Amino acid sequence: MALLVQKFGGSSVGSLERLKAVAKRVCTTRRTGDDVVVVVSAMGKTTDDLTRLARSVSRHPPQRELDMLLASGEQVSIALLSMALQELGVGAVSMTGQQVGIVTEAAHGRARILNIRTERVRAHLAEGAVVVVAGFQGTATGANGDLEITTLGRGGSDTSAVALAAALGAERCEIYTDVEGVLTTDPRIVPNAQVLESVSCDEMLELASLGAAVLHPRAVEIARNYGLPLVVRSSWSEHPGTCLTSNRRQRVAGVALELGNPVDALELVRHQGLVALSHVPDRPGVAARLSEALSEAGINVDLIVQSLHEGVSNDMAFTLERRDLERAQAVVGNLSGRPGGLQPFTTAAYPELAKLSLVGAGITGRPDVAASMFATLGQAGISLRMIATSEVKVSCVIEDGNAAQALDLLRQRFELTPSQVHLEAVSCEDSSPAVRGVALDRGQAQASVHGVPDWPGAAAAVCRALSDANISLDTIVQSERTRQTPLGAARDLAFTLPRQDLEQARQALDPLLRQWPGAKLVPGGPIARVSAVGAGMPCTAGTAGRMFRALADAGINIAMIATSEIRISCVVAQDDGEAALRAVHHSFGLEG
Repeated sequence: MALLVQKFGGSSVGSLERLKAVAKRVCTTRRTGDDVVVVVSAMGKTTDDLTRLARSVSRHPPQRELDMLLASGEQVSIALLSMALQELGVGAVSMTGQQVGIVTEAAHGRARILNIRTERVRAHLAEGAVVVVAGFQGTATGANGDLEITTLGRGGSDTSAVALAAALGAERCEIYTDVEGVLTTDPRIVPNAQVLESVSCDEMLELASLGAAVLHPRAVEIARNYGLPLVVRSSWSEHPGTCLTSNRRQRVAGVALELGNPVDALELVRHQGLVALSHVPDRPGVAARLSEALSEAGINVDLIVQSLHEGVSNDMAFTLERRDLERAQAVVGNLSGRPGGLQPFTTAAYPELAKLSLVGAGITGRPDVAASMFATLGQAGISLRMIATSEVKVSCVIEDGNAAQALDLLRQRFELTPSQVHLEAVSCEDSSPAVRGVALDRGQAQASVHGVPDWPGAAAAVCRALSDANISLDTIVQSERTRQTPLGAARDLAFTLPRQDLEQARQALDPLLRQWPGAKLVPGGPIARVSAVGAGMPCTAGTAGRMFRALADAGINIAMIATSEIRISCVVAQDDGEAALRAVHHSFGLEG
């Protein structure tokens, strides 16, 4: 007999007919002999309706009172579902977040789970009852020692379900939704997107953070960190759905369930080289031609970054193994300024570099991680040659001579054990496809800080100022060209961030930029970000070139490029977003 946690979203219980259908599905599971905990959301659009109701009373509802109001939506669902189960002859008991023992931090509207006291749930399960739990909510101890109702924020019911499964040591957690599983892309844009049979938690974290709304990243983080099998299925069919896999050994969650160290590994790869290109023509197809030429020469490129510079040309840089550096320079040189080639651009090579990476779940959503990494290195006088970020990793390229010191500093800063430090590149998953899915994020804005002093710690200061304002950056790109300011040589730092945070970012950076004469924040135009994700990328040469070629053939210009081991992201004009998604998805043969 297994213990299962099943979660049903608002649309799955959006009407009495649907709620009764859910009760029948749960009843079938229970009668096979399995113990069942069910987590449900508020019915249909109840949460939206309650939010509108609050705003009709108050323009700015106090978050505490809003939590009190919104938590009532799930209570309706759990009571009705318990009644429906009992009507079918199945013992059931409904429990709120407080009753089930979900303890959170004292942060209304966005609380993270600290612990789950499972004694009461286990007692009901031992009596043979199905426990029906209100998702999205918990309780915290306020400043005065009083008990407070809290909500977990967007995707909170997913988070409740996976956290409960981890705390109970469940065999698996099943997330029931409107679609048959995790799809290769947004079916509203590509109707023949495929359902994935399986996907790793790291891949799903990338896809979820980039706009794939089937699962919230926080839920995936918990499943990854605790080695919990997670299945995404349809509420309306018997399709087996998508299984999310984690290579971690399962353990039962304890205190600080969501607030543990977000960094669980540190990687160092030495003997790296870097090729930096300046004044690269800003037009479709340039990145594709460069990547294809390198691939044809048998040169495997690791990190790639590109940023728009003053609207007429780009800076681009890529890392590779040091032994391939001279050949890469020759390949690039053959494209620059030759008949039938590209317009002349400037090339520089750097042979003695190392790549240092912090690995963990949800790094993008914790801006203090990157800021602390950069600050730690900056305080030691270690300059960053390149920066690359993703949901599961933040990497920087530094001088090879600083590698040992940097490794030791970061190991101490993030309290990692020797077993969590890896001195060579982690082997790729050669059984995985190069690209598992493609995501489109239209909620981002592009911005750049012009005139960041070219000295250790300057980039860290920018990231720290934004981190202190709780603003998460993504697609961070440092320009190759320098400009002269009253403080000497300076570079531009380009990045993307949530569009709604742009004005707050300007305010957060203003005190810092006043200290750097000539520095300023320059917001960009409307953008879309299309990203290909797959754990097999490191084992599949030419993946980036294939993506760039798809965009070039569709006549779409790339404004920014940022890659990690399992993700390639391209920033394009907002109007080109859907066309870019379709082109990239088709190029990797992901249609059903």
